[in-house]
Amino acid sequence: MTAYKAPDFNERSALSRQAKQKALEKLRAKPVATEAELAERKAAREAREAAEIEARRAKRAEAERARAERLVAEREAKARAEEAKAQSAQARVRTEEEKKAERDARYAARKARK
Repeated sequence: MTAYKAPDFNERSALSRQAKQKALEKLRAKPVATEAELAERKAAREAREAAEIEARRAKRAEAERARAERLVAEREAKARAEEAKAQSAQARVRTEEEKKAERDARYAARKARK
């Protein structure tokens, strides 16, 4: 068995040249895209981009609609809470008035008995 011999500069240079030539041949072997293929790719890309833009617009519109609905719901809830608070205050006033009327009726009944 022979010992390992490190490649010298000339061998490395030749290997590098061969690798470059192989890569160049590989690129040349690729079929060239025709105008029709290029136009088809461009149309597909533009259609995809238009669909993405439309999807973003739809998503943004949906977010705006949801935000508006949430704001309306919050306003309605706030209005209901204020209305309930006002009704509660009116109920308290009515109960005070009712209590006074009941007291007055008892007082009048006591006076009538005497």
